[in-house]
Amino acid sequence: MKQLQIFVFGDSITYGAWDIEGGWVAQLRKFLDEKRLADPDKYEFIVYNLGISGNDTYDLLERFEFEIKQRLDKEMETIVVFAIGENDAQFIHSQNSLRTTPDMYQANLQKLLKKAQAFTSKIVFVGLTPANEPKTTPIPWNKDKSYTNANIAQHSKVLQSFCKENKIPLIDFFNKWLSTHYLQFLDADGLHPNSEGHQKIYEAVKPILLKYL
Repeated sequence: MKQLQIFVFGDSITYGAWDIEGGWVAQLRKFLDEKRLADPDKYEFIVYNLGISGNDTYDLLERFEFEIKQRLDKEMETIVVFAIGENDAQFIHSQNSLRTTPDMYQANLQKLLKKAQAFTSKIVFVGLTPANEPKTTPIPWNKDKSYTNANIAQHSKVLQSFCKENKIPLIDFFNKWLSTHYLQFLDADGLHPNSEGHQKIYEAVKPILLKYL
């Protein structure tokens, strides 16, 4: 029997806000649940959505080990998926600075990787998505904060280089979405994917994770 547990760490996009279907992680779980139900003697899957709204890499570093240790089944194969960086690229006007500089973002990614490698060698990163800048500069729910595609692009490049250097799978979206009519994939707030956007993310993540089955 193939026994697999998938831990997905991230922010509000990982959590699935504001998709009535629950977001791309929920779609992944539904797919794997259906696969298991079709052949219960062959598969057993557990998918943990560990996305928390507002989280950045600093937040993940604080909670990663505790969260995974509470759920880890040592008898099962483990995959860790990180989808983090959108909030690191946030610009805080009162401080005239990014929430996390590109250099610190890279350092935090390295620390997260080291922590994850203590539990598994199967680690995947999910890339950042662009914003609808007229709606996110600033964001309406906090006028002190903005998300610009220039800042998100910086962090996206850091993530790309980091994954390439460490030979880790990266499911990249930023440039691919920018080259399309990506606004149709975003919620009215201009930052979070809508149902169609989450569907696009799920369709990209699914074949990568299927390689582990």
